[in-house]
Amino acid sequence: MTDPASPHGQLTLRTLAMPGDANAAGDIFGGWVMSQMDLAAGIRAAERARGRVVTRAVREMAFELPVKIGDTINVYTEVTHVGRTSITLLVEAWAHRYLTGRLDKVTGATFVMVALDHEGRPAVVPAE
Repeated sequence: MTDPASPHGQLTLRTLAMPGDANAAGDIFGGWVMSQMDLAAGIRAAERARGRVVTRAVREMAFELPVKIGDTINVYTEVTHVGRTSITLLVEAWAHRYLTGRLDKVTGATFVMVALDHEGRPAVVPAE
């Protein structure tokens, strides 16, 4: 059994939450966090597809804790299913809290990415 208090998957992206990403209360916008997760899903899916991918769907995303200015966002990805043209990933965002070293899960979601050919049409995901 996996530990729910630790990240699942591979660390795919790390970035720093800056003041320009926050509201007046110092909380980082949820859309910014989601965009970091989308970037990480795209990186991991493109590596698996060995080519271009796009986001098809994001399923069941709920924010558990806020992200504050100065936190480092660590995004973990795990490929959970590979279809003919799609790749499904579990994506989790964890906040490495500024100056404390604490790691808190902020949110997680399932991302479905679709592989594309050079003309932008769905492409078969190659075997590993």
